[in-house]
Amino acid sequence: MGQQFGVIGLAVMGENLALNVESKGFPVSVYNRTSSKTEEFMQKRAQGKNVKAAYSLEEFVQSLERPRRILVMVKAGKPVDAVIEQLKPLLDKDDTIIDGGNSLFQDTERRTQDLEATGLGFVGMGVSGGEEGALYGPSMMPGGTSNSYKELEAILTKVAAQVDDGPCVTYIGPGGAGHYVKTVHNGIEYGDMQLIAEAYDLLKNTLGLNNQQIHEIFAEWNTTDELNSFLIEITADIFKKKDSETDGYLVDKIMDSAGQKGTGRWTVVGALELGVCIPTITAAVNGRIISGYKEERVAASEQLTGPTSKFDGDTKDFINKIRDALYCSKICSYAQGMALLSAASKEYNYNLNLSEIARIWKGGCIIRAGFLNKIKDAFNQNPSLPNLLLAPEFKQSILDRQDAWREVLMTSNKLGIPVPAFSASLDYFDSYRRARLPQNLTQAQRDYFGAHTYERLDKPRGEFFHTEWTK
Repeated sequence: MGQQFGVIGLAVMGENLALNVESKGFPVSVYNRTSSKTEEFMQKRAQGKNVKAAYSLEEFVQSLERPRRILVMVKAGKPVDAVIEQLKPLLDKDDTIIDGGNSLFQDTERRTQDLEATGLGFVGMGVSGGEEGALYGPSMMPGGTSNSYKELEAILTKVAAQVDDGPCVTYIGPGGAGHYVKTVHNGIEYGDMQLIAEAYDLLKNTLGLNNQQIHEIFAEWNTTDELNSFLIEITADIFKKKDSETDGYLVDKIMDSAGQKGTGRWTVVGALELGVCIPTITAAVNGRIISGYKEERVAASEQLTGPTSKFDGDTKDFINKIRDALYCSKICSYAQGMALLSAASKEYNYNLNLSEIARIWKGGCIIRAGFLNKIKDAFNQNPSLPNLLLAPEFKQSILDRQDAWREVLMTSNKLGIPVPAFSASLDYFDSYRRARLPQNLTQAQRDYFGAHTYERLDKPRGEFFHTEWTK
């Protein structure tokens, strides 16, 4: 009898997932291209556990029971293809390869088709939760070969984070569905993080609050139904961390230049390809990009001046308004992400269950939040809901808070504090709620210079007209 699960790639995520699987009662085999890494893992973290080391792929494959279940945790792109090509001649019909990295969904579509044609199964599985989630219970988004998921289900449902209504894993859909959903998850994550950063900027640079006060505000917000979430929780923790090298706080010593690994950009590109409007997520990606212009911004700050006025309102009242603006903007960010998933489901025949996707995001993952229950319920009650803004719960939440939201933006503009994601969210709401937008002029211009034609409000949809504008 062989080991029940195999892991290739022993970076931190691979190690932690292997230990998680083993801790749930499933014997594991591991392989890493660098033998010394395997030896170190076996001597330290895997010591005394039901983990078997292999020092060649042949030995690794032979150590596994059939049908084999092999999780690949290597860098996305060509390294995944390289491992697959090495594995293919060693595997038997119905064995399954699982890609647990952040792969581009088109790559997963291609790999699924190629491997299914040879009788092998392929699962592209998004894994969210970081290092801690991988070890103790992540949110997992597996897509690809449906029969392969059935072989994996007993393991994955135990390895995943557990919430009140079940494990945070479900079969997402065929082909690249799992990785597509993970990509959009990360896009929503970008939006969430940018919105929180903008709220922090307002608290610090509009109201002049110190780190202890900001810590207390985020800690309080994390107790509310609206904002209770992993990201708000860790934000509160960040503001109380002292710097070990100075007398100040660590957050103030960190360079204001944020990195990215590409999933946010993929979300924006995917939305453009499908014609879906996701301005909050786009603003978040742009926020990271412009943060990278550090030296350029420092030089510009010496030449470009902004407003000199200061905030003169009620501090406590404005803190509450920032909280309301953050919640309204957060709703818009999730609404955009879910609208993108809905469009992708139709375009790529994924048949996504948006209620179930919201459910598996309730635990383990980075965007886990209390209000995901409300999103789950909204799509459960109306699976064809075109936009979360129309769900009764969220519609009323924004209508009750929009005055505060608008005041926060007016104040930030007056004081020169950039809030691109807050602004993009409000613009999204205002555009979506209007029956008539000024793009009638845009279409007239297109017809004027390019004879692109236009439709008329007083004629049936689908009937097009052209005008010679200068005659």
